[in-house]
Amino acid sequence: MVLKKKKEIQVDAFLLDQQQLEKLQRFSKAEEQNLASLLLHCAQLSNGIQQIQCIKQIMPLVKKMDRNSVCDPMVKACLDILGETYFSLGVKNPLKKVLASSLNSLPEEFMLLAIQSFVCCLKEELKTTDVYLYRKVLDNLASCMEDFRLGRATVKNLFEEVLQFLQKSLLDIQEENRQNHGNRVVQTQLMHDLLIAVKVSMMLVQKLPENIQGSLWKHHESFVWQSMCSLLKSSTNLLMDETLLQTVQTTSGLAVILFTKAMYDPVEELPSLVSGLLLGSMKHAGLPAWFVSNCGTLCTEKLPDSVCLFLCHGALAMLEWKNGSMGENGEKLLLDIASVLLSLSSELKDSGMAASLSRILTIWTNSALAALVSGSPDLKIKLNGNSDVTGKLLEYIYTHWEHPLDAVRHQTKLIFKNLLQIHRTTIAGSNEKSDPFFARLIKYLLSLEWHVKGKYASLGCLVECVGTEDILQWDRTIPVQILDVMNDQSLAPYASDLLETMFTNHKAHFTLSFQEGTWIDQWHDIWVSPLLVILCEGNHDQTTYIIDYYLPKLLKCSPDSLSYMIRILQASADANLGSCSTRGALGALMACLRTARAHGHLELSNIMNNGLVSTEYIKQGLVHQHNQVCIDALGLLCETHRSTEIVSMEEIQLILFFMMYNLNSQSPSVRQQICSLLRKLFCRIQESSQVLYKLEQNKAKQELLENSTKMHPLGILQQYKDFMSSVCDRLFEVLFPGSSHPTRFSALTILGSIAEIFSAPEGQAQVFQLDREIDSTRVRTLIQCFASTFEEVKVLAFGLLMKLRDVAFHLQDSENLDDLFRAVMDLSTSTKPYDCVTASYLLNFLVHHKGLQHICLGKWFEHNPQMDENTSVSTVENNTLAVIKLLLVNVEEEIFQAKKSLLQAAASFPMYGRVHCITGALQQLPFDNLTLVAEWKEMVARLILMSYELSAVVSPVVQSSSPEGLIPMDSDSESAGRLQMILHEIQPQDTNDYFMQAKILKEHCEVESEKVPDRRAMENICTEMRGKERQTCDVTAQMVLVCCWRSMKEVSLLLGTLCKLLPSQATSEPSNGLITVEQVKNIGDYFKHHLLQSRHRGAFELAYAGFVQLTEMLPRCNSESLRRMPEQWLRCVLEEIKSCDPSSTLCATRRSAGIPFYIQALLASEPKKSKTDLLKMTMKELISLAAPLNESPSVVPQVHALNILRALFRDTRLGENIMPYVADGIQAAVLGFMSPVWAVRNSSTLLFSALITRIFGVKRGKDENSKKNRMTGREFFSRFPSLYPFLLKQLEVATRTLNSEAEELKIHPSLFLLLLILGRLYPSPMDGTYSALGMAPFVPFIIRCGHSPVYRSREMSGRALVPFVMVNEVPHTVLSLLEGLPDSTSPSIRQNNIHGTLLQVFHLLQSYLDSKQLMSSDFQQGLGDIITCIGTKLWLAKRPNPCLVTRAAYLDVLVMLSTHLGKFRKQGMQLFQFWEEMNGVISDSELVSSIRCSSAVPGLIQYLQSVTKLVISVLSVTAGPDIQSSSSPVAKKIAKPSLSIVCLLHCEFHEVRLLALEAVLLWLKQTNSKQIAEERGSALCLLIGLEGTLLTMALEEKNLQCFSKVLEILYNMDLRNVLPKTECSIKMNPNELLTWSLNIVDISNSTEVQSIALKFASKLIIHLLQNRQQVSEEVLKKWIQLIADFCGDEQQTEMLLAAAEVLKSTTSFLLINEKLILGLSDTLAMWKCVVLLLQNEDLVVRDAAAEVIQVAQSEKKSSKGTEFAFRIVSAPMALDLAFGILCELLRRWGEMRAGVPILLEWLLGDGDPKRDSETSAPEEDDYLFDKGEVNFWAEKLTHVRQLSKHLLQLISTAQLTLPDHRELNRLSRRALDQAQLVGHLRRALPPTPEFSKTAEFTRLAIQNERISVCLKILNLLKSDDTCNNENLEK
Repeated sequence: MVLKKKKEIQVDAFLLDQQQLEKLQRFSKAEEQNLASLLLHCAQLSNGIQQIQCIKQIMPLVKKMDRNSVCDPMVKACLDILGETYFSLGVKNPLKKVLASSLNSLPEEFMLLAIQSFVCCLKEELKTTDVYLYRKVLDNLASCMEDFRLGRATVKNLFEEVLQFLQKSLLDIQEENRQNHGNRVVQTQLMHDLLIAVKVSMMLVQKLPENIQGSLWKHHESFVWQSMCSLLKSSTNLLMDETLLQTVQTTSGLAVILFTKAMYDPVEELPSLVSGLLLGSMKHAGLPAWFVSNCGTLCTEKLPDSVCLFLCHGALAMLEWKNGSMGENGEKLLLDIASVLLSLSSELKDSGMAASLSRILTIWTNSALAALVSGSPDLKIKLNGNSDVTGKLLEYIYTHWEHPLDAVRHQTKLIFKNLLQIHRTTIAGSNEKSDPFFARLIKYLLSLEWHVKGKYASLGCLVECVGTEDILQWDRTIPVQILDVMNDQSLAPYASDLLETMFTNHKAHFTLSFQEGTWIDQWHDIWVSPLLVILCEGNHDQTTYIIDYYLPKLLKCSPDSLSYMIRILQASADANLGSCSTRGALGALMACLRTARAHGHLELSNIMNNGLVSTEYIKQGLVHQHNQVCIDALGLLCETHRSTEIVSMEEIQLILFFMMYNLNSQSPSVRQQICSLLRKLFCRIQESSQVLYKLEQNKAKQELLENSTKMHPLGILQQYKDFMSSVCDRLFEVLFPGSSHPTRFSALTILGSIAEIFSAPEGQAQVFQLDREIDSTRVRTLIQCFASTFEEVKVLAFGLLMKLRDVAFHLQDSENLDDLFRAVMDLSTSTKPYDCVTASYLLNFLVHHKGLQHICLGKWFEHNPQMDENTSVSTVENNTLAVIKLLLVNVEEEIFQAKKSLLQAAASFPMYGRVHCITGALQQLPFDNLTLVAEWKEMVARLILMSYELSAVVSPVVQSSSPEGLIPMDSDSESAGRLQMILHEIQPQDTNDYFMQAKILKEHCEVESEKVPDRRAMENICTEMRGKERQTCDVTAQMVLVCCWRSMKEVSLLLGTLCKLLPSQATSEPSNGLITVEQVKNIGDYFKHHLLQSRHRGAFELAYAGFVQLTEMLPRCNSESLRRMPEQWLRCVLEEIKSCDPSSTLCATRRSAGIPFYIQALLASEPKKSKTDLLKMTMKELISLAAPLNESPSVVPQVHALNILRALFRDTRLGENIMPYVADGIQAAVLGFMSPVWAVRNSSTLLFSALITRIFGVKRGKDENSKKNRMTGREFFSRFPSLYPFLLKQLEVATRTLNSEAEELKIHPSLFLLLLILGRLYPSPMDGTYSALGMAPFVPFIIRCGHSPVYRSREMSGRALVPFVMVNEVPHTVLSLLEGLPDSTSPSIRQNNIHGTLLQVFHLLQSYLDSKQLMSSDFQQGLGDIITCIGTKLWLAKRPNPCLVTRAAYLDVLVMLSTHLGKFRKQGMQLFQFWEEMNGVISDSELVSSIRCSSAVPGLIQYLQSVTKLVISVLSVTAGPDIQSSSSPVAKKIAKPSLSIVCLLHCEFHEVRLLALEAVLLWLKQTNSKQIAEERGSALCLLIGLEGTLLTMALEEKNLQCFSKVLEILYNMDLRNVLPKTECSIKMNPNELLTWSLNIVDISNSTEVQSIALKFASKLIIHLLQNRQQVSEEVLKKWIQLIADFCGDEQQTEMLLAAAEVLKSTTSFLLINEKLILGLSDTLAMWKCVVLLLQNEDLVVRDAAAEVIQVAQSEKKSSKGTEFAFRIVSAPMALDLAFGILCELLRRWGEMRAGVPILLEWLLGDGDPKRDSETSAPEEDDYLFDKGEVNFWAEKLTHVRQLSKHLLQLISTAQLTLPDHRELNRLSRRALDQAQLVGHLRRALPPTPEFSKTAEFTRLAIQNERISVCLKILNLLKSDDTCNNENLEK
């Protein structure tokens, strides 16, 4: 169900002038309707749509008239008026089309009259001389020639006049365009007029060809011929004019060919003429004189690329390619056009041109297809799939199929599709399936990686050609592979389109080939079964994208598959409910049902009535732990195919159930989906209620409804009303004090939707109205939402209050309003930055109140009675003006004070809050509709003046070179001197020792005149401005800075708002504009000054926000001088940068501070569709500065240029327009990296980083080697061809020094950058034969980079080599690299070279072993050769090689091979020999013999780690069944390895032990999991007898990481195997081991060790308790205390998760056991931990804690049998269930007497209100930005309400054996004391505490509710108690 806004069709009615009306009145008759009276009636209607109905009645009336009425003057008059009306109507007015279609059916006898009338009118039109009115005439001419018989006849009659007009209009508009150079708005309009003029000229020639032929070329003096020449000449000029819009040039290209075709004789020569023009081989000699004189500029050797392109387009579109009418010349032209277009593809890099080129190539393929049908056999050969042209086109496709422009990618797909069709046409008759061209393409495409987007569309086209079955024969797993790709959103749409093409084609193939129904199971197996597996078990992203993109397409293709899906999923839904990370069968079922219902394949009532899906299942879905399952279940209820489907009672109950638990979602996307789905539901209620109202009125149709629903319409409407009322109650209920931000966001958004959807137009019956649900409490609740620290909550509350403002104001009394207004004034001057935002929203709400000035403003200043008299002034305008006046007066006074002392201002009245409120108030004014213009003009002038004054006070701080620390905190002379320097630099406007004074302004400090001077310097008295009592102000540097930069920010935004909102005056005489041109210019200069001089990032970034508002307005304004401002400013700043004048104030540090922002704003203001001249000019200047050709004396311009370029390349608004400069940017960055100056190198690095992101896209994953942000070398170099020679040259220069024999260190600085770029490229199987940009020349240089003396460069070269070597070339390259390694006897061995080569071998092998070609025989052969060759250089891995680093590198290669061979369990003699050699390497290693050197030796640790990995790899392989059971002697030898895992565990180096422990843990997990039996067997035999070793290690291990791993292994082992070994291994019994592990938790500093130790101890305790062994009370108490400590809010996530896991493991044995094993208080303490974890801020922790409830509920289900129980639930539901389970357990245990008081203690809370209020008070002012406790999830009152609900149920259902009196009385006393204290504290709060003391107010409100709930339950218990006592007495 998609919500669409109904579009209102606007039709402007036509009006007749007085004369026309009189004429009609003369002819109209009152008694009967004639043509005149109909027209008169029509003209008097004011509604255009009614006029359309009226015009449609004209023709039936005319047809009834007899033939004689042709002579009736009335008919002539009416036709005249119709003609005048037609020409007066605008081209887009629907009336014009209706009139034309009516006149098309005019009877023939009236035709002549009508033509005469129309000719008269058109003649008048053609007399127009004003260039700006030409457009209307041109539109009329176009309308006449479009499917309008009468119009065409009119134009035909006036053919010469029309030609003359077109000729004149083209010349006049061109001239006018030249004169308006620089005025972009006018020029754009004129260019569009030109476009229409050219189009109309072409229409004339195309639609009326008979007028041109005949007389035309008989004599060249004829008027028509002359006019045609003129049109041809104009079109040629337009085509050649590069300053015009591209669309004008393109259309002119079409016109040139069209006119030439009409005039050229003989027409057979035309193709040769066009060929000659395109190839530049045209000589003037052989051409007609008329052509040379009009199109001479085209007859040159080299036409501009764009002109060539547009001529190709013209030729393809305007010449006749079908039925071979152009013969051989035509075929030659076709091939010439192809070669011209393909050569242009490497030249045209501008995005607009690239898009045009791809479109024109598509047109070429269409023309080729048309030409082939009747073409010669020769053409078929030249266009065959194996031909040269096709090869080059394929190359174009492979290069452009991942182009950043959508348009280019789309056209590339069409070109490929047409190419396949062309090939099919050329081989028509032969077998397509066995065609080698198709087979080659399929093989190529399937060998590509799936991340190549172009692969999908191309395969889709091939499927259409050869069928899905053929492609599946290559690889049956393709559907699964494509589904696997769908976890990436960027690929999902492509993947789903390909799958749709495949399964639709496959279904069609099956339907044709097989009998009915026999094939469907096979189809399901291929296309549906893999989908269901992924939906159940796939990750979140993958399932989401499959449901969004794939599932709807599958159901559309085969709706019957739904029942198959439901059947399969239903069967496993109960067993597989999913988890927090997977949907399970239940989630998959919800997703399928939701999609099916939304697309109309399913009725929900049917499946619920059939029992296919029970309500319980949907309920479980609605509170599922996996967010998306909840959303799908909700979607199933809310989304329907019909928007008027009635909402059933079941749906209503389920929705209310959903809203109990899901409003508090931390995920923004989930919140938005919930709100959006509920909105759909409300729309459905609204629309279906309208249908019900109509049915109620229309009794006759009621039987229809009674069949479909059991209820009467009024009954359903009442249900709706009750439901909506319940929803609103729930939403207002959750806006309680302390509710979290997500809850508030959801509730306010949903309430906003309700207010919007149920706002009925007058007179329409409305099922529900929100304002009837509103009372004063609810209004107060909404106003309190303004105090939220999240602005989006303020926005939502404000929007809702605006919709309800009449009711809201009605419910507020004047005292309340006054308090709110006072709060606004206080908040607007608060030192907390976020307070002024609250003030602004409150103020914007209050200005809508009619009585604001009477009630509030009168107290602040005199009321102006004149304002009231003027009733035409709107309330908002009046109030806003008064409020702004008040704020302005205040801020002016504050600025005056700040000039005296900025410190005092920062501490007491920072001025930015007032300015923020002024800006906010201005933004909601309707500026196009103001009454008090004079007052506003004065106000604007004052505001601008105030802005400048405020800026002057605060700007010295943000413009100093050190804005962050401007208050001296030390008294030492050095910082004082530094301060003096800054002060001299900024010269502050301060009269009282500005910064000489103190940091601290003491309270009540009597400063006497005789005090010591330096003492005075440290102190200062600050009294608040309005003479309140003196108070402490601790002014920090941060406060001064915040005051200053925020003031600058607010001034910038205010000035930006003034520029944006106020219409600027077009002329100098006074008008309604509120701001003058002069003022705008001054504001521009202000921004320029601050952007170019501020040093503080906050200040210039926010000045930028204001400046952008100004620059966006400038191009659109009328004033010529303002429009030219951006260009002038840009030239000025570029000049200043170039001049590098020493007196310049531009900031050269801080990445050039505001300069890049300034230039960005100016460039982004250029219209997107323009020629972007400013961008071109700026980029040219900047590139020349960034890469200077000669040494300049100063590097500052270069640094600025690099910094600005970086900002421009990062600016997304410049889009594709910036791409042509990327190659130059890369060159500048690489060359800048070689500069000797650090500043240049630094800026170059930043620029380089921005460019890499621009080229390869934003990096989203962490995997360095992922193929995501990469492209093929072919694509990279074809998009940036100039980088090919540049990178090659740079690489050659950089590697030149690396092979020199001298060993000295010569490092080329740019080598690293070059390798970074090259490493981002990858090879494509398509890197084919045609490209001149081959990758091979790079290979030798990259190999040479491996010899670099820099370790990181060698590593990079290893990575960068991989893309340049094709997969089939890898074995050959690896062998040649290995052969290049020295032998042990070689004379000079250079270890750097060896290391680099080995790294290259390693990376190449890695890519080879990861490739898809594992099974081919070539692969096996290649691998065999590599293994043999590696054996010959084994000395490098052994002791003869003295360098440990290269030994490690060689070992890494061996480890990789060993792991690969082990994984595929390959056998054979060669491999046995390999394992034997590996054993040799190991036994030769330092691990076997003792290590003789210390760990300080370079590379030792790396070497030992590599050897250890090899040992582990070999152990894993040799423990396998193949070698253990083999009888060959070699195998037996291998099966006894030279090192065991125990030896590794005893090694003295912890790095070795750690690797060994990780391997043991992995083997252990393999044995515990459901691994393949063989793997489990081999892992088991490796683990035998390790328990003792591990226990000993646990006691002796000193390294934390190793210790943690040992504990983890022991935790994962079976305790039945571990505990028997404790006595002999470590001399401890199990209880001592337990005490030891609990002590570890206590004393360790590592959270990792603490967590695993607690888990191990818990496992031990449960094991001991289950086996009836004694555990001391003390140990148990300590264990429970540790768990409680782990659950503290401030603990790290790892510890919280450990606690959750421990609690889960104890659930069934301790928490829900029938017997109380630990005693009541301890068990309840553990339950309290569960409750705490369920309220943790962290979702992961809550999900882990919810598993406790899952275990409890599953046990309940299995013990109770069939009853449904919620199991996989979200935390809010789990919390509710937890309290329910707990109360149930108290009853089962019979412990209610002792348990209820404990739960009441929980309810009351631990805190003491008095103490809490004292601790929270001082924090208020500690930190400037501290917003107090920000709450993202937990809600105390939710927990209180749920617990009290269950307690009340427990008390009411159970006949209580009551707690004793003393306990109850103690609790009562405590509660009453607290109630009294809270009451006292609440009364002590100020008038609007929700704003001034938000945290305190909220805390007391929460405590108040806790106490009242507790007292309520206590009173119930006491009343029960007295009853019981009475019963006893009786």
